[in-house]
Amino acid sequence: MALLGTLLRNNRPAEAKYAWNQANLAAPDTLQVTSRDFTDGGTLTPRHMGTRVGGENVSPHLAWSEPPAGTATLLLLIEDLDAPLGASPAVHTLAAIDLAALETPGELPAGALARKAPAAGVTLLRSVMSRGYFGPEPLKGHGPHRYVFQLYALSQNLFSQTPGAGPDRETVLKTKPRAVLAAVGPVLARGRLTGICER
Repeated sequence: MALLGTLLRNNRPAEAKYAWNQANLAAPDTLQVTSRDFTDGGTLTPRHMGTRVGGENVSPHLAWSEPPAGTATLLLLIEDLDAPLGASPAVHTLAAIDLAALETPGELPAGALARKAPAAGVTLLRSVMSRGYFGPEPLKGHGPHRYVFQLYALSQNLFSQTPGAGPDRETVLKTKPRAVLAAVGPVLARGRLTGICER
């Protein structure tokens, strides 16, 4: 497996494909995103890595500064910017966060993105694998992978609460992640935190 990673070492998505660089997701970078489990640019531990590489697949603690007035929901996206097998970064997690329903305002505890038992206020959307948190599982020998935890403050809910007024919850839950990201907007503010993983 290390040989495959070495062969693909220079194969990574173009920066233009990063969600952060999409025009509809542009906004002031005023959300400060932090974690008790890793620092920006720091290493993600095996606890937060995927089970196929011996990890525990527990999503890390995340916290953020006060979103701007008018924020209806937060969209959380975790991308592997260095995934070698696609034109776009791999979406490891996509979730909508209802700020009013969180148990602790301004943060998600470790494990909050678990597929079978997400935390209160978290709606798990589709990723490239399924729903829920999928921890890093980079190819051996491919070099460091950047896993970017991005938060986008949206002025509208992702799904309509009123029939006929927009996509309903079930429709959004079935939509592929890149299609959800392409339809998002307007974004009031955003922030990101990057964890590194290498095998």
